Amino acid sequence: MFGSSIYLRDREAFTGGSPQAVYEELWQRDRKGRLRTRAILAGVTLVLCAVLVNGVFAVAMALLVAGADATVQWWLYHRSHVWRRGLRGDQRMARLLRFTLERRGHRVLHARTIPGHGTADQVLVGPGGVWLIRNDAWHPETEISRFGGRLFIDGRTRTAMTRELKEAAATAGRLISERADMELKVVPVHAVHGGKLLKSPFTADGILFARPLRLLLWIRRHPHAVLSPEDVETVARAAVHALPIGGRTMTSEAA
Repeated sequence: MFGSSIYLRDREAFTGGSPQAVYEELWQRDRKGRLRTRAILAGVTLVLCAVLVNGVFAVAMALLVAGADATVQWWLYHRSHVWRRGLRGDQRMARLLRFTLERRGHRVLHARTIPGHGTADQVLVGPGGVWLIRNDAWHPETEISRFGGRLFIDGRTRTAMTRELKEAAATAGRLISERADMELKVVPVHAVHGGKLLKSPFTADGILFARPLRLLLWIRRHPHAVLSPEDVETVARAAVHALPIGGRTMTSEAA
């Protein structure tokens, strides 16, 4: 099931013994338990509603409870699909940007090299400013939280990761400003795919962390500059020249 495929790039996620393979095996192994729990919930609902109301209402409520439980289980499984496929989320974010902000006058640059800092997933230029987007996918049980204004992942700080992202954004801002001949600030943000994000969005170590859709909504609602359509095009062209295309070389500390 997790061997190599002509339809998929070779990834560690599809090899036996990988965290993704183990997670998938445990999920499939627990299928009978989930079905048993669903049957118990539906059965209890059926009996209680039959006693308290009537049979028709009882059947309808039992089906509703079973459907709700199935939906919750599907959602829990689906939210980890980026991580399970051995991806980081940059491709998913690219699709979301294409169907949302790009249709509202924003310009997106993908996989641009920032000298000294590797490659950024996306550089977003819009009427509200410029953002540097990083994507990472974590194991479904990984806890991502903020304490005392700092980022914690499974109880450990990630100062090096946040510092690198802020420095990359600062460098990108300087290079684009020089090329566009205008003063610009590039704001770093982090899209979280998977994991247990205890609050979304939240700011830690000066960086916003949020689920992809919430992140895009936050960007729309929190402009940090005022750029005309002409300015957006000018800045986007400057970014194209200042930040060359390249493969991702940033080190990822995702679990």
